[in-house]
Amino acid sequence: MIKRLILLCLGAAALPALFAQTLVPVTGVVQDPKGAVFAGAQVTLQSHTGSASKSTTTDKSGAFHLDTAPGTYALRVEAAGFAPLTKIVTVRQEPLTLDITLTLAAVASEVTVSAEPGNVVEVDRSAQRVNSISLDELQERTRSTLAGLAQGEVGLAQQRTSPTIGSVLVRGLNDVGVYVDGVRWTQSTQRGGISTFFNLNEATAAETVEVLRGPSGAQYGSDSLAGTLNISSRSPLLGADRFRTSGELSTQYATEDHSYGSNLLLNAGSPRFGATLDLAGRRTNRLRPGGGFDTHAAVTRFLGLPSTIFGERLPDTGFTQYAGLVNLSFLPHPDHQIGFRYQRGQQDGGKRYDQLLGGDGNLIADLRNLMLDFGYLRYQKQRLPWFDHGVFTVSYNSQREERVNQGGQGSPLAPITRDRERTTTWGFNFALHKHLAHHSLLFGADIYHDRVTAPSFAFDPVTRTDTAVRPRVPHGAQYLLYGFFAQDAWEVIPQRFRLVGALRHNVASYRARAADAPVVGGSPLFPDDSLRVGDLSGRAGAVVTLAGGVNASFNYSRGFRAPNITALGSVGLVGVGYQVSASAVRGRNAQIGTAADATAISTGLAVSPLQSEYTHGYDAALSLRRGRLQASFGGFAMDYRNTLARQALILPAGAVGTRLGSDVIIQQDPSGVVYVAASTAPVLVQVNFGSSRVHGFESEVKFAFSNAWSMAANYTYVYAADPSGAPPNTEGGTMPPQTLNLKLRFAPSKRYWLEAYSTLTGRQDRFSSLALSDRRTGAARSRSQIQNFFRRGATVRGLVGPGPDGAFGSVDDILLATGETLSQVQNRVLGAANSAPLYTHLPGYGVVGLRGGVQLAEKHSLTADFENIGDKNYRNPQWGVPGPGRALALRYAVSF
Repeated sequence: MIKRLILLCLGAAALPALFAQTLVPVTGVVQDPKGAVFAGAQVTLQSHTGSASKSTTTDKSGAFHLDTAPGTYALRVEAAGFAPLTKIVTVRQEPLTLDITLTLAAVASEVTVSAEPGNVVEVDRSAQRVNSISLDELQERTRSTLAGLAQGEVGLAQQRTSPTIGSVLVRGLNDVGVYVDGVRWTQSTQRGGISTFFNLNEATAAETVEVLRGPSGAQYGSDSLAGTLNISSRSPLLGADRFRTSGELSTQYATEDHSYGSNLLLNAGSPRFGATLDLAGRRTNRLRPGGGFDTHAAVTRFLGLPSTIFGERLPDTGFTQYAGLVNLSFLPHPDHQIGFRYQRGQQDGGKRYDQLLGGDGNLIADLRNLMLDFGYLRYQKQRLPWFDHGVFTVSYNSQREERVNQGGQGSPLAPITRDRERTTTWGFNFALHKHLAHHSLLFGADIYHDRVTAPSFAFDPVTRTDTAVRPRVPHGAQYLLYGFFAQDAWEVIPQRFRLVGALRHNVASYRARAADAPVVGGSPLFPDDSLRVGDLSGRAGAVVTLAGGVNASFNYSRGFRAPNITALGSVGLVGVGYQVSASAVRGRNAQIGTAADATAISTGLAVSPLQSEYTHGYDAALSLRRGRLQASFGGFAMDYRNTLARQALILPAGAVGTRLGSDVIIQQDPSGVVYVAASTAPVLVQVNFGSSRVHGFESEVKFAFSNAWSMAANYTYVYAADPSGAPPNTEGGTMPPQTLNLKLRFAPSKRYWLEAYSTLTGRQDRFSSLALSDRRTGAARSRSQIQNFFRRGATVRGLVGPGPDGAFGSVDDILLATGETLSQVQNRVLGAANSAPLYTHLPGYGVVGLRGGVQLAEKHSLTADFENIGDKNYRNPQWGVPGPGRALALRYAVSF
């Protein structure tokens, strides 16, 4: 089946390449504001693939000349002493002549290559809402990991599961498809609620990042329920009139975690060949949070003690990261381009702080040998017989990890599991583009095949023996995802009224074989399992220009997520606790709980096989760009159907001592809720459970007061509810709080600049039962969990003494910091309750910072960032580690 699909795609893709058309000349003159011609300006035509398709410099008369195929491009002009200029140009069959006038200061125009695959569109004229994050903004926000790109962005929020693990939330949801240069990066084993590998995408290797807000299944297929994130790589310089080289060497240091690192970027280019090399490495040490304390630390959660008993810097928050990127481009002929890209990313020494002293109190939660190998070979052909442009890409994606965990809330005798997991994906996609008088057409297909290798073992510290155990996802599991898509962008009235429509048909299939499973006690640890689902997604958008620079946009889009390997076959620890799949409890009369915490009782609904989730998104926005002012105001609503939720697993009485995968059920409440040693929360099961609605408001304003002074502000509000009006148990179970970001910038010259910035958030008290139970948010705890940590993790760490009888583990053991016995600690922490969350809300906060840069010499620069000046302690929902405290970060760069 796979071979037939690949042959079908290759045959359809290769057919147009038998014929040819002619290239079209694009010429023009670049002038300064006074009308004088400007020599030496860099002029680049950027295609929809995000690469530098053609580039040249203006001659002594300010003129430039480039040849390209018909299509829509972003023309970017960069000249020393002037603001970069980006302009959308449409190349048709006849020569195009342009007059370009540079400016000293302006609100920069932004373009997107992701909202409409195959087209380059001004963000103001995109029906779908888009965040376009520039190279300068990435350098300011991503000192440690790429997920920091969300800071200060409208509609986006950063998720900080641990110092190494993070992701970008779009309108409060983590259901975001990730792409690199338009190639699918997301795999079918991605964990729900967190993204283990996202931060292995090296920030220094990215030129820009675009985030589509709202469902985008018609453009990008499965997993784009809430949006899509596309990383555009640093690309080679092609089309220069002679061989040129350039580069940059930078180094940085930050006091928040005493992190330090360096980055080397090298570029070489000629009229026919270009190469980019990016190397980066950094060491991140222990984090000092705001105020020097962690509100969710295990000692606070279970013992009511401040985290400062272990110092102001958080243990187990250090790690090392290094990465490399090679990007090559070759023009064997003016209308042919061959590109090769390969990146390697690795993290060593990382730990799940939220499972250690940051939440559950365990002794071991290692993230070892996290590795990413991602690459593609791309062929672009212009001048096709029926199409203007074709792009054909073969890709390889390997993501691997080793997780070492010991549960039991700090028990040194608990089994130590070692999960080695590697998912390898081979993919192929093609897209064919045709530009007519008022239409831009796109047709294509893609196919991705995942295969999992996942040996897993448990070491018993008592018997000193290793035993094969059930892996998190089935070893040998395979997943196939393929689809066919079409898109039309129609300029009904040029520059006044624009329509966009897209359709995609996707199919996903999954297979796991019991023959690949470890055999324990004569039985395989997972059964034969398979699933095949299909989906048709669509999109329709309109942009109306009401007046010069004033646009109204409307967009409907459908997103979907086919059940992936994680949803169908995972058993094990996730961000919010211990989770099982529907197939893992097949034949056990399992039922769905009413909540995701210990209060759950049975709904009477049986746990059944999963179906695809889908969303219907509706957006309306008004945007304004006039002179020095840019603004946008919009509202959105999203109906989330067949929601994949995490609910408590309810089993018939007598489940204690039986297994879920390789973990033994150690406790069962009268309601049927069960527990395993690996987590303090009830066992959860992923099921399609009900629906929810997410709606909100987004606004953004940018204004240049003068050539030197400018400001920017944006506001985001997101609200989610299930049919009963309660917060739904999707993702982490809680939306980010309403957020206001402010910036005031002073840049009197190219020599230096200064920017004050702040983030203000509201109180968030809409916690679902999943969020209340989550160690990272509500941090619920019970008397038995307090007892476990008191007698295990706290005792091992030297916080508990033996009491008068001199023996550990008896009723007179005392908490050394207070002199209390276990029962006294339980009563102080919980009062008369048997269990309760530590927090039922997260307070609002305000963080203020000041950053700036200075050009020390023509090729030497220094930037500094004095963040969280007030040393505010803060965190958002689903954060397993608090935000950094008062800190100074420095970056020095030299270009050559």
